[in-house]
Amino acid sequence: MLEKWKTTDVKTDYTAEINRLKDEIQNADAIVIGAGAGLSTAAGFTYSGERFRRYFSDFEDKFGFHDMYSGGFYPFPTQEEQWAYWSRFIYCNRYMNVDNGTYKALFELVKDKDYFIITTNVDHQFQKAGFDKARLFYTQGDYGLFQCSEPCHAQTYDNEEIVKDMIEFQKDMKIPTELIPRCPKCGKPMSMNLRSDDTFVEDEGWHDAALRYETFLGEHDGQHILFLELGVGMNTPGIIKFPFWKMTAKNENAVYACLNFGEAYAPDEISEQSICINGDIHEIIDTM
Repeated sequence: MLEKWKTTDVKTDYTAEINRLKDEIQNADAIVIGAGAGLSTAAGFTYSGERFRRYFSDFEDKFGFHDMYSGGFYPFPTQEEQWAYWSRFIYCNRYMNVDNGTYKALFELVKDKDYFIITTNVDHQFQKAGFDKARLFYTQGDYGLFQCSEPCHAQTYDNEEIVKDMIEFQKDMKIPTELIPRCPKCGKPMSMNLRSDDTFVEDEGWHDAALRYETFLGEHDGQHILFLELGVGMNTPGIIKFPFWKMTAKNENAVYACLNFGEAYAPDEISEQSICINGDIHEIIDTM
């Protein structure tokens, strides 16, 4: 049942594990990368501390929240203030060049391999680093997309131009009313294409990516597959972590690798097929 987890011991030298991972990357028939928030955190996308205060100190002073994540759930009194916040948030985490080299280094490791990526991250960093869009499945949406808040139809819309306008013309933590994004079909306010409730739109691109992912798994069934999990926590384990464990258990030729700062573990049932490295993903990839 994959219920007992094997947690890696606390240590500082993971040379043997890193060497084994290098070997798996080189020799695997296919690599399936599962990426969570911890990968983007390692790449520099921190939502609190100095980076938050650099871009949102005025919002912190006025509304009292202390990190970007909390701000995303704040009940702003007006849509003008809400979109002033969200436009900055989107710009900082989708359109700014923040990556400290982690995503690009990962790309260099696997670019010549037969790979596919499933991720809960919504910051578009894989494509910015050079990964093939046709080998990506963004399960939880994209900061770069709007959708109808209703939603009245299953379509998403690129938001780069309007977000940059919101940034340019906002004043006193408010955007001009005429910049509030509205659905072109029904006229209701737009919302972010993020899976936070049952209004999330799975558009045609989402379903196409889901099919490509399932096809990739089917084509490599039973082969020497490396399931490389990067920074995946327990918020939504049913998307990446649990399926990776189950697919590894069903395939004696598969290897499960977990890189996660403070949360690197695997079930006892697949311990012999697992590589668990409890450390900073940026530093680990940098050594490879």
